Amino acid sequence: EFSSAISPSVAGGTGPAIFFLYKEGLSGGRSTAVVLTATFLDEVFFIVSVPIVYFLFGNKIFPPDSQSYEEIIAAFYIGYGIIFAYTLFLAYALFINPQLFKSVISWIFLFPILVRWRLRARKSANQLIYTSEAIRKKPIKYWMKSMGTTILAWVGRYWVVNFLLLAFLQVEFSIIDHLLILGRQLSMWIILLVSPTPGGSGIAEFVFSNFLGDFIPNDSWYAPLAIFWRIISYYPYLAIGVIVLPIWLRKVFAKEKKTVKKP
Repeated sequence: EFSSAISPSVAGGTGPAIFFLYKEGLSGGRSTAVVLTATFLDEVFFIVSVPIVYFLFGNKIFPPDSQSYEEIIAAFYIGYGIIFAYTLFLAYALFINPQLFKSVISWIFLFPILVRWRLRARKSANQLIYTSEAIRKKPIKYWMKSMGTTILAWVGRYWVVNFLLLAFLQVEFSIIDHLLILGRQLSMWIILLVSPTPGGSGIAEFVFSNFLGDFIPNDSWYAPLAIFWRIISYYPYLAIGVIVLPIWLRKVFAKEKKTVKKP
């Protein structure tokens, strides 16, 4: 979560997550495969769940009273298209042709500034291929459990807004209303997932009232609810990471120094 919080939403925290796993002892290739598989499951959740809520609610998953309605829909379809293409790429590279990663990595590390690390990069690419082959052999039960966990994680994150609305507003919401609020958040996050800012910061707070304003009867609650939402779902990861990361880095690099000093 910390790696996602400090990375642009479009990157999804992939780079830092791979680095953290690598420093914890996993090989570069295996770290990459594990993180990309988790990313793949996240993206599958979005590309499947969004059509479901659109089928149920149609254009109601977009803010009806927004002055930027057409721009929001355009951004949504662009974001969904990018995520869909990225998911297809991950599926192809992880499960059909993992050699693709090796080819891409080999090409990237032909640049003069990177050529000194080319052998290490190719080794990581080979490890990724081996790990990918192991992942492909996982039974269907493994994938069902992994996908179920992914769904619970994302739905739990989205229910934060539903509970905030229940806690602070004296409004009764039906089950349909709660599902529509969930659908609004899905469409909102499709746009935020291609945000260039870390964790969608700034943009998320801005579009909150745009997407969910018609569920909030009092305009004065827009900003407080948006802030509470981010305090619960985003800023704790930053705060904890700022405290834990320096301690972890000192521990990891101290361990590496000891390893180097050994005869």
